[in-house]
Amino acid sequence: MTGVAEALAAPSDPEIAAERRRALRALLRSPLLPASGETAKEYVLVRRHSAWLKYWLGKFPAWELFVDKEVARLRKTSSDCDEAKPAIDATSGSVFSRRRHALLCLALAALEKSDSQTTLGKIAETIVEFVAADRELQAAGLVFDISNYDQRRDLVHAVRLLLQFGLLDRIHGDERHFLNRSGASDALYQINRPILAVILSVSQSPSALEAAAKATIGQSVRPLDLMEETAPATEDEGNRRIRSRLVRILLDEPVLYFSELSNEERAYLQRQRGYLLRQIREATGLVGEVRREGIAMVDDAGDLTDIKLPEEGTDGHVGLLLAAWLAERLRTSPESVVPLSAVEQHLRDLIQMHGSRWRKAVHEPGAEARLAEDTLVRLRGLRLIQFTADGVVPLAALGRYASGESR
Repeated sequence: MTGVAEALAAPSDPEIAAERRRALRALLRSPLLPASGETAKEYVLVRRHSAWLKYWLGKFPAWELFVDKEVARLRKTSSDCDEAKPAIDATSGSVFSRRRHALLCLALAALEKSDSQTTLGKIAETIVEFVAADRELQAAGLVFDISNYDQRRDLVHAVRLLLQFGLLDRIHGDERHFLNRSGASDALYQINRPILAVILSVSQSPSALEAAAKATIGQSVRPLDLMEETAPATEDEGNRRIRSRLVRILLDEPVLYFSELSNEERAYLQRQRGYLLRQIREATGLVGEVRREGIAMVDDAGDLTDIKLPEEGTDGHVGLLLAAWLAERLRTSPESVVPLSAVEQHLRDLIQMHGSRWRKAVHEPGAEARLAEDTLVRLRGLRLIQFTADGVVPLAALGRYASGESR
Protein backbone atom coordinates (compact mmCIF):
# COMPACT_ATOMS: atom_id res chain seq x y z
CA MET A 1 0.00 0.00 0.00
CA THR A 2 1.51 3.30 -1.08
CA GLY A 3 0.73 6.95 -1.65
CA VAL A 4 -2.57 8.41 -0.48
CA ALA A 5 -4.02 5.06 0.60
CA GLU A 6 -1.09 4.53 2.96
CA ALA A 7 -1.47 8.02 4.38
CA LEU A 8 -5.16 7.44 5.11
CA ALA A 9 -4.83 3.98 6.63
CA ALA A 10 -5.07 3.42 10.38
CA PRO A 11 -1.45 3.59 11.59
CA SER A 12 0.20 0.53 13.09
CA ASP A 13 2.86 2.75 14.64
CA PRO A 14 1.60 4.44 17.86
CA GLU A 15 3.99 7.33 17.23
CA ILE A 16 2.26 8.15 13.93
CA ALA A 17 -1.15 8.03 15.64
CA ALA A 18 0.14 10.37 18.35
CA GLU A 19 1.53 12.79 15.75
CA ARG A 20 -1.78 12.83 13.89
CA ARG A 21 -3.56 13.54 17.15
CA ARG A 22 -1.22 16.42 18.00
CA ALA A 23 -1.63 17.86 14.49
CA LEU A 24 -5.43 17.76 14.65
CA ARG A 25 -5.45 19.25 18.16
CA ALA A 26 -3.16 22.04 16.94
CA LEU A 27 -5.67 22.90 14.19
CA LEU A 28 -8.62 22.78 16.59
CA ARG A 29 -6.73 25.06 18.95
CA SER A 30 -5.50 27.44 16.23
CA PRO A 31 -7.27 27.06 12.85
CA LEU A 32 -4.66 29.35 11.30
CA LEU A 33 -1.04 28.14 11.63
CA PRO A 34 1.73 30.21 10.00
CA ALA A 35 4.77 28.21 8.90
CA SER A 36 7.12 30.44 10.89
CA GLY A 37 7.18 31.80 14.40
CA GLU A 38 5.65 30.18 17.46
CA THR A 39 3.47 27.81 15.40
CA ALA A 40 6.30 26.44 13.23
CA LYS A 41 6.41 23.01 14.96
CA GLU A 42 2.65 22.56 14.76
CA TYR A 43 2.68 23.61 11.10
CA VAL A 44 5.32 20.96 10.30
CA LEU A 45 3.13 18.28 11.90
CA VAL A 46 0.05 19.42 10.00
CA ARG A 47 1.89 19.45 6.68
CA ARG A 48 3.41 16.02 7.34
CA HIS A 49 -0.02 14.48 7.98
CA SER A 50 -2.05 16.73 5.68
CA ALA A 51 -3.45 13.84 3.58
CA TRP A 52 -4.94 12.09 6.62
CA LEU A 53 -6.12 15.37 8.16
CA LYS A 54 -7.92 16.41 4.96
CA TYR A 55 -9.58 12.97 4.76
CA TRP A 56 -10.73 12.90 8.41
CA LEU A 57 -11.85 16.53 8.48
CA GLY A 58 -13.71 16.12 5.20
CA LYS A 59 -15.47 12.91 6.28
CA PHE A 60 -16.59 13.91 9.78
CA PRO A 61 -17.04 17.67 10.37
CA ALA A 62 -16.89 18.42 6.60
CA TRP A 63 -14.27 21.11 7.13
CA GLU A 64 -11.71 22.08 4.49
CA LEU A 65 -7.98 22.15 5.24
CA PHE A 66 -5.72 24.36 3.13
CA VAL A 67 -1.95 23.89 3.40
CA ASP A 68 0.83 25.58 1.45
CA LYS A 69 4.43 26.54 2.22
CA GLU A 70 3.33 29.68 4.10
CA VAL A 71 0.36 28.66 6.23
CA ALA A 72 -2.09 25.93 7.23
CA ARG A 73 -5.71 27.10 7.39
CA LEU A 74 -8.62 25.05 8.71
CA ARG A 75 -11.78 26.47 7.18
CA LYS A 76 -14.43 25.62 9.71
CA THR A 77 -18.19 25.85 9.25
CA SER A 78 -19.89 26.67 12.53
CA SER A 79 -22.69 24.47 13.78
CA ASP A 80 -24.63 27.58 14.82
CA CYS A 81 -23.45 30.96 13.50
CA ASP A 82 -25.89 32.94 15.64
CA GLU A 83 -24.21 31.61 18.80
CA ALA A 84 -20.63 32.08 17.62
CA LYS A 85 -18.14 32.44 20.45
CA PRO A 86 -16.44 35.82 20.74
CA ALA A 87 -12.74 36.37 20.28
CA ILE A 88 -10.71 36.93 23.45
CA ASP A 89 -7.87 39.41 23.93
CA ALA A 90 -4.85 37.35 24.99
CA THR A 91 -3.29 40.21 26.99
CA SER A 92 -6.26 41.34 29.10
CA GLY A 93 -8.47 38.24 28.86
CA SER A 94 -11.46 40.41 27.94
CA VAL A 95 -13.99 39.15 25.40
CA PHE A 96 -14.58 40.97 22.14
CA SER A 97 -17.68 43.14 21.98
CA ARG A 98 -19.70 43.60 18.78
CA ARG A 99 -17.80 46.84 18.12
CA ARG A 100 -14.42 45.08 18.47
CA HIS A 101 -15.51 42.41 16.01
CA ALA A 102 -16.70 45.10 13.59
CA LEU A 103 -13.40 46.96 13.92
CA LEU A 104 -11.53 43.70 13.32
CA CYS A 105 -13.35 43.25 10.00
CA LEU A 106 -12.76 46.88 9.04
CA ALA A 107 -9.08 46.56 9.95
CA LEU A 108 -8.80 43.59 7.58
CA ALA A 109 -10.43 45.66 4.84
CA ALA A 110 -7.96 48.47 5.54
CA LEU A 111 -5.02 46.07 5.31
CA GLU A 112 -6.32 44.77 1.98
CA LYS A 113 -5.95 48.30 0.61
CA SER A 114 -2.54 48.92 2.20
CA ASP A 115 0.97 48.57 0.84
CA SER A 116 3.36 45.96 2.25
CA GLN A 117 3.79 48.04 5.42
CA THR A 118 1.40 50.20 7.39
CA THR A 119 0.96 51.87 10.78
CA LEU A 120 -1.71 51.61 13.43
CA GLY A 121 -2.55 55.27 12.87
CA LYS A 122 -3.04 54.65 9.15
CA ILE A 123 -5.32 51.67 9.85
CA ALA A 124 -7.39 53.89 12.17
CA GLU A 125 -7.65 56.68 9.57
CA THR A 126 -8.80 54.23 6.89
CA ILE A 127 -11.48 52.82 9.22
CA VAL A 128 -12.75 56.36 9.88
CA GLU A 129 -13.03 56.84 6.11
CA PHE A 130 -14.88 53.52 5.70
CA VAL A 131 -17.45 54.41 8.38
CA ALA A 132 -17.94 57.95 7.06
CA ALA A 133 -18.60 56.64 3.54
CA ASP A 134 -20.94 53.76 4.46
CA ARG A 135 -24.49 54.72 5.43
CA GLU A 136 -25.36 51.15 6.37
CA LEU A 137 -22.58 51.07 8.96
CA GLN A 138 -23.82 54.37 10.36
CA ALA A 139 -27.41 53.13 10.41
CA ALA A 140 -26.26 50.04 12.32
CA GLY A 141 -24.89 52.35 15.00
CA LEU A 142 -21.19 51.82 14.33
CA VAL A 143 -19.14 54.81 15.40
CA PHE A 144 -15.35 55.06 15.38
CA ASP A 145 -13.81 58.20 16.84
CA ILE A 146 -10.02 58.20 17.17
CA SER A 147 -10.26 60.81 19.92
CA ASN A 148 -12.24 58.39 22.12
CA TYR A 149 -10.01 56.25 24.38
CA ASP A 150 -12.41 53.28 24.61
CA GLN A 151 -12.72 53.10 20.83
CA ARG A 152 -8.95 53.33 20.33
CA ARG A 153 -8.62 50.51 22.86
CA ASP A 154 -11.08 48.37 20.89
CA LEU A 155 -8.98 48.85 17.74
CA VAL A 156 -5.79 47.99 19.65
CA HIS A 157 -7.38 44.72 20.80
CA ALA A 158 -8.35 43.92 17.20
CA VAL A 159 -4.80 44.60 15.99
CA ARG A 160 -3.37 42.47 18.81
CA LEU A 161 -5.46 39.57 17.52
CA LEU A 162 -4.02 40.06 14.02
CA LEU A 163 -0.52 40.07 15.53
CA GLN A 164 -1.40 36.82 17.31
CA PHE A 165 -2.57 35.31 14.00
CA GLY A 166 0.74 36.25 12.38
CA LEU A 167 -1.05 38.44 9.84
CA LEU A 168 0.90 41.45 11.13
CA ASP A 169 4.55 41.57 12.21
CA ARG A 170 5.50 44.54 14.38
CA ILE A 171 8.64 46.21 12.99
CA HIS A 172 8.93 48.87 15.67
CA GLY A 173 6.79 50.98 17.97
CA ASP A 174 4.14 50.09 20.52
CA GLU A 175 0.34 50.07 20.45
CA ARG A 176 0.35 51.82 23.83
CA HIS A 177 1.65 55.00 22.18
CA PHE A 178 -1.42 55.06 19.93
CA LEU A 179 -3.72 54.15 22.81
CA ASN A 180 -2.41 56.80 25.21
CA ARG A 181 -1.54 59.31 22.49
CA SER A 182 1.90 59.74 24.04
CA GLY A 183 4.28 61.46 21.66
CA ALA A 184 4.32 61.29 17.90
CA SER A 185 5.51 57.68 17.64
CA ASP A 186 3.33 54.97 16.12
CA ALA A 187 3.45 51.20 15.62
CA LEU A 188 4.77 50.07 12.22
CA TYR A 189 3.74 46.67 10.82
CA GLN A 190 4.71 44.34 7.99
CA ILE A 191 1.62 42.73 6.41
CA ASN A 192 1.76 38.98 5.83
CA ARG A 193 -0.14 38.77 2.55
CA PRO A 194 -0.43 34.94 2.36
CA ILE A 195 -2.23 34.90 5.72
CA LEU A 196 -4.43 37.85 4.75
CA ALA A 197 -5.45 35.91 1.62
CA VAL A 198 -6.71 32.86 3.57
CA ILE A 199 -8.11 34.41 6.74
CA LEU A 200 -11.67 34.73 5.40
CA SER A 201 -13.55 31.45 5.87
CA VAL A 202 -16.97 31.43 4.16
CA SER A 203 -18.84 29.26 1.68
CA GLN A 204 -19.85 32.24 -0.46
CA SER A 205 -18.17 35.60 -0.93
CA PRO A 206 -19.79 38.56 0.90
CA SER A 207 -19.80 40.63 -2.31
CA ALA A 208 -21.74 37.93 -4.19
CA LEU A 209 -24.34 37.70 -1.42
CA GLU A 210 -24.58 41.48 -1.21
CA ALA A 211 -25.24 41.69 -4.95
CA ALA A 212 -27.88 38.95 -4.72
CA ALA A 213 -29.60 40.70 -1.82
CA LYS A 214 -29.73 44.04 -3.64
CA ALA A 215 -31.05 42.31 -6.75
CA THR A 216 -34.02 40.97 -4.77
CA ILE A 217 -35.57 43.32 -2.23
CA GLY A 218 -32.54 45.07 -0.80
CA GLN A 219 -32.12 42.65 2.10
CA SER A 220 -29.10 42.88 4.33
CA VAL A 221 -26.66 39.97 4.48
CA ARG A 222 -26.66 37.92 7.68
CA PRO A 223 -23.54 36.12 8.91
CA LEU A 224 -25.47 32.85 8.55
CA ASP A 225 -25.85 33.50 4.81
CA LEU A 226 -22.08 33.39 4.37
CA MET A 227 -21.94 29.86 5.78
CA GLU A 228 -25.19 28.52 4.32
CA GLU A 229 -25.04 25.33 2.29
CA THR A 230 -27.46 24.05 -0.34
CA ALA A 231 -30.18 21.61 0.70
CA PRO A 232 -29.24 17.89 0.52
CA ALA A 233 -30.41 16.13 -2.63
CA THR A 234 -30.47 12.52 -1.34
CA GLU A 235 -31.01 10.66 1.94
CA ASP A 236 -27.32 9.70 2.10
CA GLU A 237 -26.32 13.32 1.66
CA GLY A 238 -28.81 14.28 4.38
CA ASN A 239 -27.22 11.77 6.75
CA ARG A 240 -23.77 13.15 5.94
CA ARG A 241 -25.04 16.64 6.76
CA ILE A 242 -26.40 15.40 10.09
CA ARG A 243 -23.14 13.61 10.90
CA SER A 244 -21.12 16.71 10.04
CA ARG A 245 -23.24 19.00 12.21
CA LEU A 246 -23.10 16.62 15.19
CA VAL A 247 -19.32 16.25 14.94
CA ARG A 248 -18.91 20.03 14.58
CA ILE A 249 -20.85 20.56 17.79
CA LEU A 250 -18.88 17.88 19.63
CA LEU A 251 -15.56 19.34 18.47
CA ASP A 252 -16.39 23.04 18.69
CA GLU A 253 -18.88 23.44 21.53
CA PRO A 254 -18.49 22.65 25.24
CA VAL A 255 -21.85 20.82 25.33
CA LEU A 256 -24.20 19.18 22.84
CA TYR A 257 -27.76 19.42 24.22
CA PHE A 258 -30.19 16.77 22.98
CA SER A 259 -33.07 19.25 23.26
CA GLU A 260 -31.50 21.47 20.57
CA LEU A 261 -31.41 18.69 17.97
CA SER A 262 -34.08 17.91 15.42
CA ASN A 263 -35.91 14.58 15.53
CA GLU A 264 -33.77 13.32 12.63
CA GLU A 265 -30.55 14.39 14.37
CA ARG A 266 -31.54 12.74 17.64
CA ALA A 267 -32.42 9.49 15.85
CA TYR A 268 -29.13 9.50 13.93
CA LEU A 269 -27.14 10.22 17.11
CA GLN A 270 -28.88 7.40 18.96
CA ARG A 271 -27.80 4.97 16.23
CA GLN A 272 -24.29 6.30 15.65
CA ARG A 273 -23.26 7.73 19.03
CA GLY A 274 -20.73 4.99 19.89
CA TYR A 275 -19.11 5.19 16.45
CA LEU A 276 -18.85 8.99 16.42
CA LEU A 277 -17.49 9.28 19.95
CA ARG A 278 -14.91 6.56 19.23
CA GLN A 279 -13.74 8.30 16.04
CA ILE A 280 -13.37 11.62 17.87
CA ARG A 281 -11.55 10.01 20.80
CA GLU A 282 -9.06 8.22 18.55
CA ALA A 283 -8.42 11.31 16.42
CA THR A 284 -8.27 13.98 19.13
CA GLY A 285 -8.01 12.35 22.57
CA LEU A 286 -11.30 13.94 23.66
CA VAL A 287 -13.49 11.63 25.76
CA GLY A 288 -17.29 11.82 25.60
CA GLU A 289 -19.19 12.37 28.85
CA VAL A 290 -22.81 11.36 28.24
CA ARG A 291 -25.52 12.71 30.53
CA ARG A 292 -29.31 12.71 30.38
CA GLU A 293 -29.37 16.21 28.85
CA GLY A 294 -26.51 15.86 26.39
CA ILE A 295 -22.84 15.13 25.69
CA ALA A 296 -19.67 17.00 26.62
CA MET A 297 -16.26 16.11 25.21
CA VAL A 298 -13.78 16.15 28.09
CA ASP A 299 -10.20 17.28 27.43
CA ASP A 300 -7.89 15.99 30.16
CA ALA A 301 -4.97 18.05 28.79
CA GLY A 302 -7.02 21.25 28.92
CA ASP A 303 -5.24 22.99 26.05
CA LEU A 304 -8.27 22.92 23.74
CA THR A 305 -10.28 25.07 26.14
CA ASP A 306 -10.35 28.73 25.07
CA ILE A 307 -12.65 29.85 27.92
CA LYS A 308 -11.83 28.33 31.29
CA LEU A 309 -13.91 28.10 34.44
CA PRO A 310 -12.55 28.23 37.06
CA GLU A 311 -9.55 30.41 36.25
CA GLU A 312 -7.35 32.86 38.13
CA GLY A 313 -7.95 36.58 38.56
CA THR A 314 -10.99 38.78 39.06
CA ASP A 315 -12.86 37.54 35.98
CA GLY A 316 -12.32 33.92 36.96
CA HIS A 317 -13.56 34.46 40.53
CA VAL A 318 -16.57 36.48 39.37
CA GLY A 319 -17.43 33.83 36.79
CA LEU A 320 -17.28 31.02 39.31
CA LEU A 321 -19.40 32.87 41.90
CA LEU A 322 -21.99 33.91 39.32
CA ALA A 323 -22.12 30.38 37.90
CA ALA A 324 -22.76 28.96 41.39
CA TRP A 325 -25.53 31.52 42.00
CA LEU A 326 -27.20 30.79 38.65
CA ALA A 327 -26.86 27.05 39.28
CA GLU A 328 -28.79 27.48 42.52
CA ARG A 329 -31.50 29.39 40.62
CA LEU A 330 -31.61 26.49 38.14
CA ARG A 331 -32.01 23.99 41.00
CA THR A 332 -34.81 25.87 42.74
CA SER A 333 -36.60 27.24 39.65
CA PRO A 334 -35.87 25.10 36.57
CA GLU A 335 -36.56 26.79 33.21
CA SER A 336 -37.00 30.19 34.87
CA VAL A 337 -35.53 33.35 33.35
CA VAL A 338 -33.20 35.44 35.50
CA PRO A 339 -33.61 39.17 34.72
CA LEU A 340 -30.43 41.06 33.86
CA SER A 341 -31.24 43.52 36.67
CA ALA A 342 -31.10 40.63 39.18
CA VAL A 343 -27.69 39.57 37.82
CA GLU A 344 -26.35 43.12 38.19
CA GLN A 345 -27.73 43.41 41.73
CA HIS A 346 -26.06 40.13 42.67
CA LEU A 347 -22.78 41.40 41.26
CA ARG A 348 -23.12 44.56 43.35
CA ASP A 349 -23.47 42.34 46.40
CA LEU A 350 -20.42 40.30 45.34
CA ILE A 351 -18.38 43.48 44.89
CA GLN A 352 -19.28 44.50 48.45
CA MET A 353 -18.17 41.08 49.72
CA HIS A 354 -15.07 40.39 47.62
CA GLY A 355 -14.15 43.71 45.96
CA SER A 356 -11.14 44.31 48.21
CA ARG A 357 -9.42 41.33 46.51
CA TRP A 358 -10.48 42.23 42.97
CA ARG A 359 -9.08 44.79 40.54
CA LYS A 360 -9.77 48.45 41.36
CA ALA A 361 -12.01 48.99 38.34
CA VAL A 362 -14.86 46.98 39.94
CA HIS A 363 -15.47 49.92 42.30
CA GLU A 364 -16.10 52.43 39.49
CA PRO A 365 -19.69 53.64 38.86
CA GLY A 366 -21.55 51.19 36.61
CA ALA A 367 -18.87 48.52 36.97
CA GLU A 368 -21.46 45.84 37.75
CA ALA A 369 -23.08 46.31 34.31
CA ARG A 370 -19.77 45.88 32.47
CA LEU A 371 -18.84 42.94 34.70
CA ALA A 372 -22.22 41.32 34.09
CA GLU A 373 -21.89 41.66 30.31
CA ASP A 374 -18.36 40.21 30.16
CA THR A 375 -19.12 37.35 32.58
CA LEU A 376 -22.40 36.36 30.93
CA VAL A 377 -20.76 36.30 27.50
CA ARG A 378 -18.17 33.90 28.91
CA LEU A 379 -20.84 31.68 30.45
CA ARG A 380 -22.73 31.64 27.16
CA GLY A 381 -19.51 30.68 25.37
CA LEU A 382 -19.30 27.69 27.73
CA ARG A 383 -22.94 26.77 26.85
CA LEU A 384 -23.93 27.24 30.50
CA ILE A 385 -26.60 29.89 29.83
CA GLN A 386 -28.78 31.24 27.06
CA PHE A 387 -29.80 34.85 26.42
CA THR A 388 -33.45 35.75 25.84
CA ALA A 389 -35.28 39.05 25.52
CA ASP A 390 -36.25 38.76 29.20
CA GLY A 391 -32.85 37.89 30.64
CA VAL A 392 -30.70 34.81 31.23
CA VAL A 393 -31.76 31.14 31.14
CA PRO A 394 -29.45 28.75 33.08
CA LEU A 395 -28.77 25.51 31.18
CA ALA A 396 -28.34 21.98 32.49
CA ALA A 397 -24.51 21.88 32.41
CA LEU A 398 -24.46 24.77 34.88
CA GLY A 399 -25.60 22.33 37.57
CA ARG A 400 -22.05 21.06 38.11
CA TYR A 401 -21.13 24.49 39.52
CA ALA A 402 -23.81 24.37 42.24
CA SER A 403 -22.63 24.53 45.84
CA GLY A 404 -21.51 21.12 47.05
CA GLU A 405 -21.39 19.59 43.54
CA SER A 406 -18.29 17.41 43.23
CA ARG A 407 -16.44 17.54 39.91
